[in-house]
Amino acid sequence: MLRDKSLIPLSRQHQHALALCVRIDRASPVPQDDLAAWQSEIVQHFAQEINFHFAAEESVVFPAARTFAELGLLVEELWAEHAVLRKDFASAQARSMSAESLLAFAQRLSGHIRKEERQLFERMQELMGAEELGELGRRLEDDASAAQLVELREPAGRMEDMLPQYGRRVLPVAATLAAARRADALAEGEPCDPA
Repeated sequence: MLRDKSLIPLSRQHQHALALCVRIDRASPVPQDDLAAWQSEIVQHFAQEINFHFAAEESVVFPAARTFAELGLLVEELWAEHAVLRKDFASAQARSMSAESLLAFAQRLSGHIRKEERQLFERMQELMGAEELGELGRRLEDDASAAQLVELREPAGRMEDMLPQYGRRVLPVAATLAAARRADALAEGEPCDPA
């Protein structure tokens, strides 16, 4: 099912977090020397996006979903998962994650996101009419804790500069970097090699 426009900002943030999870999974087992860098990235991601995302879900989306009895248990599960994930983010802040707990965090966050997308959002779209979904979107926009959602934009800067510097073994494949360079060149009006 296509995502309703009222939920698209949340789904975009889910995509950002899933990308982090995939990168952690591909980098595993993470060498001890790289753990601090990964934890720094997790903390930054939480501060810049996930914290606001959780607040928006907890203050707007979850209460709206709870109005449907069949979603009550799912909402409780998701709320509990937020609490566990917040502890994971606190562990990253304290730099106390091991390679194993880092991978477990990525798997937990990925599973949580997929549950919200495949179960909560899908069922809300089936149960709510267009007016209700529109109102949900307006409440997300109006909610002060969701302020960051309204202006979801890609961060400024070259894509290549935004990739973590963990060494060649965990950077995206060369083709992805080449595509990022081409996109940056096109965005800046420079000629680029299409290959």
